[in-house]
Amino acid sequence: MSSELLRMTGIVKQFPGVRALDGVDLDVRSGEVHCLLGQNGAGKSTLIRVLSGAHQPDQGTIVVDGNEASFGSPADAMKLGIATIYQELDLVQDLTVAENVFLGHEPARFGFTNRTEIVGRTRELLRGLGHGEIPPGRRVGALPAAGQQVVSMARALSRDARLIIMDEPSAVLDSEEVANLFRVIRGLTERGVAVVYISHRLEEIREIGDRVTVLKDGATVATGLPAKETPTTELIRLMTGRSIEYVFPPRRAIPPDAEVVLKVEGLSRPREFENIGFEVRAGEVLGLAGLVGSGRSEILETLYGARRAATGEVYVDGRRLRPGQVAAAVRAGIGLAPEERKSQALLLDESVYRNITVSSLARFATTGFLNRRAERDAAEELTTALDVRPAGVDRPVRNLSGGNQQKVVLARWLLRDCRVLLLDEPTRGVDVGARAEIYALVRRLAESGVAVVLVSSEVEEVLGLADRVVVLREGRAVFSGPADEIDEHRVLDLVMEGSVV
Repeated sequence: MSSELLRMTGIVKQFPGVRALDGVDLDVRSGEVHCLLGQNGAGKSTLIRVLSGAHQPDQGTIVVDGNEASFGSPADAMKLGIATIYQELDLVQDLTVAENVFLGHEPARFGFTNRTEIVGRTRELLRGLGHGEIPPGRRVGALPAAGQQVVSMARALSRDARLIIMDEPSAVLDSEEVANLFRVIRGLTERGVAVVYISHRLEEIREIGDRVTVLKDGATVATGLPAKETPTTELIRLMTGRSIEYVFPPRRAIPPDAEVVLKVEGLSRPREFENIGFEVRAGEVLGLAGLVGSGRSEILETLYGARRAATGEVYVDGRRLRPGQVAAAVRAGIGLAPEERKSQALLLDESVYRNITVSSLARFATTGFLNRRAERDAAEELTTALDVRPAGVDRPVRNLSGGNQQKVVLARWLLRDCRVLLLDEPTRGVDVGARAEIYALVRRLAESGVAVVLVSSEVEEVLGLADRVVVLREGRAVFSGPADEIDEHRVLDLVMEGSVV
């Protein structure tokens, strides 16, 4: 049995009005992948900030290598070999790979940075991670998401990290990149490095994890569970306090005479997608399935006016949409919940109510001034209906969990009474409980007459939530038809083979 590297006991952390951690226990062994599970708001983020030195606990003890430790800063944690790779990587995009790897602890010679040593040691670290093909001199911003993650791991190892915390590392990766991530993680654990792995994808826990700790409401409800033997239903019960089945809301038949709300004809953008066409009727959910890079997100952004099509037409309620203009799309009734909600959809330092009303400010303006009371009232009505937690529309939206932030984005378009709702990865980074709530909300929106276009990397989600499906491969549609006429295996065959159906 591997030796114990870390033990956290009775960790408590309070913020004004919130007890974020209420007695958390966690132990991690050298060379293991210890998975940390819990719904959004369960305390996972606060716990890893305590472990990384970003927060100091109010109560409890942390023991590293048998010795009690306290971290006044992330630098203190790094000195003991604890490194954190956050979901939103903190790399400097305009610096090179090597400069990022040794940023803040550059080897020097005669008082000057030894660039030759930096490049050489970076090359060794990348080769050790199985990615010797990444050039140390390349600008980090030019690398794909998977490559940037490898750079973050190399940076952790450059400081002799013995425990690496990975927060939702697979969130922006396709299936092939996830497989490669797991290969890198296994290589780390074979060298004795411990990994604390946080993910909402329970199938990943089963594949990569050794043991599991589950948090609920800021406390440990189970720890040391065998990852491969513990049933998924048990993990869900522990996280939520109830049993949740992966059941999608029932579909309702779309009347054959339902009006066509969105019509797309011959839409193309060079090197992104070609000759895309479909119709979405009132009350219908259309799913776009395909690998990352197949053109899914680019199609949504083009419909929304954030990209301009080279050819093709888009019609909303029979009226041609002016291409490449977001304002025109919004006026026509199109709303977008983008893939990266924090950077593309939310004003993180603004209140919940302002994030909801930002696309509808004209309705709250009186003689040139905003009626903030009316804004708050409208936002409160929606947050109550959508069960946004914690309650209170004046709090900054950045303080909400991922699932509740997504509800705020959807509330924005509910307030706008949009006719077409474009959803790009609507449940990314969302726990199983909030995921079920979002599924139900999408179905309710459709039943109210909204035309929904859904993009998701999870084929099961597309097939379970959509009425009809378009399968994309390398920017071309290779299948279009009812969701119940195609299964997950067929979708995967199509995106790999690309045979047009």
